[in-house]
Amino acid sequence: MTGRPGRTGKSGSQASAGDLLELVRSGRAVTRGALQQATGLSRATVGHRLDRLFRAGWLREGAGGPVGSPLGGRPSITLEFDGSHAVVLAADLDTRHARAAVLTLTGEILAEHAGTLVIEDGPEAVLGELGRWFAETLAKAGRRAAEVCGIGLAVPGPVDRESGRVVQPPIMPGWDGYDVRGRLSRAFTEHTGAPAVPVLVDNDADLMAYGEQRTGYPDCAAFVLVKVSTGIGAGVVVDGSIYRGVDGGAGDIGHIRVGAEALCRCGSYGCLAAVASGGAVARRLTEAGVPAASGSDVRDLLAAGHPEAAALAREAGRRVGDVLATVVTLLNPGVLMIAGDLAGTPFLTGVRELLYQRALPRSTAHLDVVTSRLGERAALVGAGALVVEHLYEPRRVEERLTALGV
Repeated sequence: MTGRPGRTGKSGSQASAGDLLELVRSGRAVTRGALQQATGLSRATVGHRLDRLFRAGWLREGAGGPVGSPLGGRPSITLEFDGSHAVVLAADLDTRHARAAVLTLTGEILAEHAGTLVIEDGPEAVLGELGRWFAETLAKAGRRAAEVCGIGLAVPGPVDRESGRVVQPPIMPGWDGYDVRGRLSRAFTEHTGAPAVPVLVDNDADLMAYGEQRTGYPDCAAFVLVKVSTGIGAGVVVDGSIYRGVDGGAGDIGHIRVGAEALCRCGSYGCLAAVASGGAVARRLTEAGVPAASGSDVRDLLAAGHPEAAALAREAGRRVGDVLATVVTLLNPGVLMIAGDLAGTPFLTGVRELLYQRALPRSTAHLDVVTSRLGERAALVGAGALVVEHLYEPRRVEERLTALGV
C-alpha cells in the first residue's frame, strides 16, 4: 500500500511533514537530500519535519544502507515508511458470504476469517457479526485492538463516498441509507473494547479494482475490473484513483438493458445481471435440473467440469462481452480484468468472442484481458489500501501528528 504516484503540489515552506511522508511512501524521494531537492526546503527544516515523523513511529531508516545524495557529498541514509506501527481491518461482504482480515499498512494480510453471512439479514445483524469477526481475527494475528488505525468495508452496492451510506442497492434489502460507518464502528468497539477508529465504505468492485491495479498493474493509467458473481458490477481506476462518478454509481453495468425479458432484482426487465450474472446462470441450471442457488454454486460446478454449467457460463460471457465492447471503446483501458464466481475459462472465452468482434480494433490493440490475481482477497487488499491512503494523506497527516502531540 505504497503512496500513489503524483506531485505534492507544494514547495518551499509550504511542504509539510505530510508532504515529505508522501514523497517517501511513493518512492519519489527517499533521502534527506532528495527531499530537499524535491521541496526546496532547507536541510534544517527537512530534519525538523522528519523528526516529527520519526517520533510518531511512521518513518524509519531503510535497511538498504547509504546511497548517493543528489546534492553531492557523503552518501545519504535511505528513509522508508514504517508499515508495522499499526494495522488495518478490512471486510468484504457478498450476498451470502463474507471475509474479514487484519492487514499491515503495506498490504500484507496477517490473518483472515471467512464464513457465511447473509446480507439480506440486514445491516444491524451483519455489521454486528463483523465486529465479532474482527475481534477473533485480531487475536489470530496476535495484534491488539489498540493497534488498529482504521477499518475498510466493501459492499455489493453503490455507495455515497461522503456519507459512507449505501444508495438504492438492488441486492441489499434494508441497507439503503443506513449508517454503515456508525454501526460498524460501534460493533468494533463493543467486541474489542478499543476506541472508535475511522471507517471507510466503498463498492466491492471498486475496491477489487483498486487492490488489483495497485498490486499488479501500478503503471496502468486506465484499469477496468468486472466482477461477475451473484450480480455484475465494474470498478474503474484512472491515474491511480477510483473513478466513482458523481454519486458512487459509476460501473454499475449489471443494470444496462440488453433487450431480454428477464426480471432483474432491481425491479426492471432486461438488465444484463438478469441474464448473465452468476445468479442468472444458477437459475437456469436449476430449471434444467441441476440445483444451484447462487454464483458460488455455479463456481463449484465449473470447477468440477460440469458441461452444462460451462456452456451457460460461456453464453453469459458473450452477453457481458457485448456490453464490454462499449465500455472498452469509451474508456480505452490497458487492462480489462474479469473477476468473481464466473471468472473461469468458459466465461472468459465468451467475453473475448464478443468483445473482439464488436469493439473497434483500435480500442483493443493495446488491451490485456486477464483474470484476477488476488482472487477472493482483492477487495480486502483494496479496502486496506483505501484506509491507508485516507489516513496518510498529507493534510490528514498534519492533523494526526498534532493530535499525537508531535
